[in-house]
Amino acid sequence: MDLKELEAIAFREHQQDDKIRIRCCIVGGCLSANGLAVKEQLVKTVQEADLGDEVAVSGVGCMGLCSKGPLVRLDPSGTLYDRVSSEDAPKIVASVSPRASSSQSLPPSQYQPDAHPFFTKQLRIVLENSGKIDPEKIAEYIAADGYRGLYKVLREMNPESVVEEISQSGLRGRGGAGYPTGLKWATVAKAQSDRKFIICNADEGDPGAFMDRSILESDPHRVLEGMMIAAYAVGASQGYIYVRGEYPLAINHLQTGIRQAKRLGLLGTGIFESSFDFKIDIRVGAGAFVCGEETALMASIEGKRGIPRPRPPYPAESGLWGCPTLINNVETFANIPTIIRRGAKWFSSIGTENSKGTKVFSLAGRVCNTGLIEVPMGTTLQQIVGEMGDNVPDGGKAKAVQTGGPSGGCIPAALFDTPVDYESLKELGSIMGSGGAIVMDESTNMVEVAQFFMEFCMDESCGKCIPCRAGTVQLYQLLTKIREGKAVLKDLEKLKQLCNMVQETSLCGLGQAAPNPVISTLRHFQDDYMGLLSQE
Repeated sequence: MDLKELEAIAFREHQQDDKIRIRCCIVGGCLSANGLAVKEQLVKTVQEADLGDEVAVSGVGCMGLCSKGPLVRLDPSGTLYDRVSSEDAPKIVASVSPRASSSQSLPPSQYQPDAHPFFTKQLRIVLENSGKIDPEKIAEYIAADGYRGLYKVLREMNPESVVEEISQSGLRGRGGAGYPTGLKWATVAKAQSDRKFIICNADEGDPGAFMDRSILESDPHRVLEGMMIAAYAVGASQGYIYVRGEYPLAINHLQTGIRQAKRLGLLGTGIFESSFDFKIDIRVGAGAFVCGEETALMASIEGKRGIPRPRPPYPAESGLWGCPTLINNVETFANIPTIIRRGAKWFSSIGTENSKGTKVFSLAGRVCNTGLIEVPMGTTLQQIVGEMGDNVPDGGKAKAVQTGGPSGGCIPAALFDTPVDYESLKELGSIMGSGGAIVMDESTNMVEVAQFFMEFCMDESCGKCIPCRAGTVQLYQLLTKIREGKAVLKDLEKLKQLCNMVQETSLCGLGQAAPNPVISTLRHFQDDYMGLLSQE
């Protein structure tokens, strides 16, 4: 494979651009709402009307507005239909070609993405191809400038300049901690070893989170390309994608993408006629939340029980099988191809002073528009919940938004003017996390929320260290006592002390962050606790 062959593939794909495109989402929520049946009926209708020369039907990835699926978009008009059924297919096809006919009217609900707040507030970098390309066709990814970043680094840049470009971009890890990506890459690149590894952490386990799943289902080649660029930069020749077994469609699309890339010579030996060799394998996790922690994840890949170990040494120095290992999550790798193509200066112009670029969120809970969004860092919670999410259904009012999953915190509606960036969320007792955002309305008791997340952490604790193994159980029992109206005021003080102990003494991030939902709800929603205390 060389540049001319890459351009030839893109050219052949672009020859189809003169056709009207009917794109149907066939992943995630739309798939569960019979999106595949809708797509098949659209294909059948076009075939029966003999419109193949002017209309093309494509199954595509997530369009974002998951609560309104199945979604169908018409291009080039951009009209988006929601809640489409198989019976709507003849009407939709008839609307794009006078050669088709239907006695029925069009579906009643439609959007113009260039005018709807859910879409206009977004800036799609990671999701730029989602909902536009068929995730199982490498040619469509290549036509969307896919693998151009990889070609650029292999033919025009040395590893040091790639690391420097990522450092200059200001990209921080999107897995939750926000560690500078370029600094992590530089550490692995400097490590002396005959073998180095790249790991993509796709062990997304937060309740309400589906960002990584959607990216892998919708645009798997973007993640593969990001891993290849990283491997070249740090000197690795083997990569692993550690993905949850609960994500069968993501696994299937990754397997297809790897096969296609190998077939075109984009994976394997002598990539783009260079000296760079790289191989990617998939490892399927069994659903243990703790395996999202990088040392537990590596143990699982090695065939051991997935439990964390003390650090240092850090994976960048001694990771998989004792070799220097670079671990980034799905969204971090998905940013890399665009940064290389468009440049660090462009990327660093987006976002805030210390939080560059965009962030993908799964917007869920008590909000009208739930789904997948990508917004510039610095976008306020009010813009996300009130404008993009269109507030609470049935005229209700939002009470809080929980960010960061079980490791995050709950932010009250009074502070929704807070910009979404690493530092601002931390000041409020929450974290960015991997990108889950769960909205709660005024009917929600925040003690119940804290108890729910504590029960999750208690169940998911690996049990290796006593503070987490026993502390989460004690916290859960105290929260249960409060909810049952059996607690007294001194139990709140005991709850705070126990939270501090678990935070300060647990071995890994699971235990260290488990008390966050309790601490944040005590801080911002103390009335919910006081109202449940026994008056005896």
